Amino acid sequence: MVHEARADRASGGEPAALEPAAPQRTAGQRSARLPRDERRAQLLAAAQEVFVANGYHGAAMDEIAETAHVSKPVLYQHFPSKRELYLALLDSHLASLTDLMLGALSSTDDNDERVQAVMRAYYRFIASDDQAHRLVFESDLINDPDVSSRLETFNKTFADAVARVIAEDTKLPHLEAQLLGRGLAGMAQVSARYWLETDGNLDLDVASDLIYRLAWRGISRFPKES
Repeated sequence: MVHEARADRASGGEPAALEPAAPQRTAGQRSARLPRDERRAQLLAAAQEVFVANGYHGAAMDEIAETAHVSKPVLYQHFPSKRELYLALLDSHLASLTDLMLGALSSTDDNDERVQAVMRAYYRFIASDDQAHRLVFESDLINDPDVSSRLETFNKTFADAVARVIAEDTKLPHLEAQLLGRGLAGMAQVSARYWLETDGNLDLDVASDLIYRLAWRGISRFPKES
């Protein structure tokens, strides 16, 4: 075999067996370099998977790095702590949910349709496959000041937007409209989370429309602004 290899070199050829094999990436190897925004998105997706499965306190940065196929130093370059990583995820999901709610409110000038759109948007967020709602509403950090303040900001933004619509359409004073806005927001949150516990035994649109009809029958009884 050695003589054959030498003969091949002498004739200008190179035996295939002596060529280095191209490296193959395995699932456990580190991922290639990515632009910063793409890497951040990858790390957030991995963190969400781990947080949803294990909860905040049960999640480990080692596991998040392994899930993302990066080294721990790479993870810490983007997120100095597990807490900052969780808060970044929470901010992202609350921003998405806020956009959904405000988009539903602005989707029509008909207040009946607005209430229906808001309820459906909220239920669809709760029903999403990525289980983002668990990070937002079922976290074991729910009493942490930084977490609770973010949730309160979302609740206020949502309720105030609903209150503005109510105030524009009725003769109710500002504070009364705000109270109704908070009530409508709470109705959406509590009912949607209960619906999730039914494991699909009640159709999403049927469930959200039940709550929409309950809410609208109450709101529509208030006098219109002349």
